[in-house]
Amino acid sequence: MELFMKYPIEVQQELFNNLIIKAKNTEWGKKYDYHSIKNYDEYINRVPLQSYESLKDQIIRIKQGEQNLLWPTAIKWFAKSSGTTTGKSKFIPVSKESLVDCHYKGGKDLLAIYHNNHPATKLVLGKVLVVGGSCEINSFSNNSFYGDLSAIIMKNFPMWVEQRRVPKLAIAIMDNWEEKIEKMAHATVHEDVSNISGVPSWTMFLLNRILEIYSKNNILEIWPNLELFMHGGVNFSPYKEQFKKLIPGNQMNYYENYNASEGFFGLQDQSRVEEMLLMLDYGIFYEFIEKNEIDKPFPKTITLTDVQLKKNYAMVISTNAGLWRYVIGDTVEFTSLSPFRIKVTGRINQYINAFGEELIIENVESALFKTCLATESIVEEFTVAPKFFIDKSTGKHQWLIEFKKSPKNIDYFSTILDEELKQLNSDYEAKRFNSMILSKPEITELASGTFYKWMKNNNQLGGQHKIPRLSNDSSYVDDLMQMV
Repeated sequence: MELFMKYPIEVQQELFNNLIIKAKNTEWGKKYDYHSIKNYDEYINRVPLQSYESLKDQIIRIKQGEQNLLWPTAIKWFAKSSGTTTGKSKFIPVSKESLVDCHYKGGKDLLAIYHNNHPATKLVLGKVLVVGGSCEINSFSNNSFYGDLSAIIMKNFPMWVEQRRVPKLAIAIMDNWEEKIEKMAHATVHEDVSNISGVPSWTMFLLNRILEIYSKNNILEIWPNLELFMHGGVNFSPYKEQFKKLIPGNQMNYYENYNASEGFFGLQDQSRVEEMLLMLDYGIFYEFIEKNEIDKPFPKTITLTDVQLKKNYAMVISTNAGLWRYVIGDTVEFTSLSPFRIKVTGRINQYINAFGEELIIENVESALFKTCLATESIVEEFTVAPKFFIDKSTGKHQWLIEFKKSPKNIDYFSTILDEELKQLNSDYEAKRFNSMILSKPEITELASGTFYKWMKNNNQLGGQHKIPRLSNDSSYVDDLMQMV
């Protein structure tokens, strides 16, 4: 890690060259004549930016048994990913190299960093509870399999890891999420769990169920040696206060990782600092698109050499699983250039710009966090969408919120939230001027369990499925309100 932190550009350049050489004899490499590519400029002029749809035909062929299309070694695993609760499933190819040199390497590096930052830790004496997804056999071929990334990782864990993981694999990769939660609760309660790995929302659901079953006040009464939660997938801020109530005291540490179906990109390398080190030697070559370029027909891409602080970038990756110039849909901001550290700011398609307000997920989650502090409330889940007035040129934002602890006054909550959003986003503030275009946010409080019921109705429980936080239309909100 110290090597790529000291020589980031050189490490990325060497990795780029190795990827091109490795894939030059694949069908893709021959199509774009990888054999003659000598530098980055030739690469971007020859290979267009890719989306899942543009690679879908090749991925289907690999699922059906063809090989050496996008990557030279055999692809037998596919990470099922949707990104949102109603999005269509994507099947991301996972090579042996991406498992070993990317996903597993990320897990080992995170543990190494944790031990380096906490030399007195007794983490390895306990067991790790992995709150992961499901895994199914792919019907396209007897030799190809698919499932949530976490399930694929667990299915291929080396023996030394598997001995320390709970619950048993048969329970950990179950499809039926409600049955799985019950079995996980009963199977792990008597284990000495020292660390947990998972998505905050579903991990919190499991921990609450354990407390309910065993009539305990907090999780340390079940697992007194619990000291680490390795989380990722969604912003942790909305869940932080809830976890503090579930796990009181100062012994608990929270470390974030940026591990998607497409690759392991970053991890928190400093204790109690909410930014992640961009991992540059995991078989992934990075490019970036500035926010104002994203919607152009041919957006300009840059490498790490040209990125700047405090700018919003869409991330583009070329990987050791055969994803070439692939736009993953996430946006990041650099918090440091030496070394390169980032924070995830949202998704390209998760924003609200119905009235020119340019509201991104980072604004929303930051404003909500500050509003909860000011009103002594706790939000469990939420979604936001525009609500248009009759002339369609004016309207407001409609917030559907499940509170763990409701504010005493919803109108005051809305006022504080509105002010916080104005402070964070000048476009929003301008559209709110005299309520000429945007009116004050409308808050609708939902009963506890509403989002869970909605996800269940959409067959989207567990795994990597997430509540869509922001939408540029009202389809999610309308569907929820209709169910209510």
